[in-house]
Amino acid sequence: MSDKRTYVVLLGVPGAGKGTQAKLLEQCTGLPQVSTGDIFRYNLKNETELGKLAKSYMDRGDLVPDDVTIRMVRDRLQQPDCAQGAILDGFPRNLNQAAALDEMLAPHGGVSVAPLINLDDEETIRRITGRRTCRTCGAVYHILYNPPKVEGVCDIDGGELYQRDDDAEETVRNRLYVYYKQTAPLIGYYFAKGLLVEIDGAQAIEAVQQALLALLKRS
Repeated sequence: MSDKRTYVVLLGVPGAGKGTQAKLLEQCTGLPQVSTGDIFRYNLKNETELGKLAKSYMDRGDLVPDDVTIRMVRDRLQQPDCAQGAILDGFPRNLNQAAALDEMLAPHGGVSVAPLINLDDEETIRRITGRRTCRTCGAVYHILYNPPKVEGVCDIDGGELYQRDDDAEETVRNRLYVYYKQTAPLIGYYFAKGLLVEIDGAQAIEAVQQALLALLKRS
């Protein structure tokens, strides 16, 4: 007997707003945001068996293998808050993970929809390189879209704002390269399954959110 649930796989380049939209969807639908970044941090912080295993690879400077990431995600999707489904942010990252996710979700109707938040490369670079983070409280600003009242100074606690290494242009271009090499094939994968829906990521946050909500109502 099938236990139908709603699973959303958010796709898009780094900086397209997947994390922001996943949080907004969580607030609107009650479906939890399942972020691989959050899952990794939880397992590492709590020194779970999977966290220790992942750390053993990271300490050697190696990438964490797919099977470890897949086990972490499987464990997360079995938590009580995922009883109705989930919004997947950052997983799957490649075709191997996508196939594993299909197997995981098969008893629950599989992936419901795979929205692709489209953003051109130059806008992606502009969005990410413009980020500034407070050294003390961690608040995030953007020099164009969300500037602080005083340049270089956090509105909240007056801390110094800086650009993280991850947000430097060379790093962003490399992240885009990795995305196109490893993650972009997922676009074809979900298109072939009839699950891909493209959304203009250059719109305002609210407009993207409304497009996603309308999509969920139809799926």
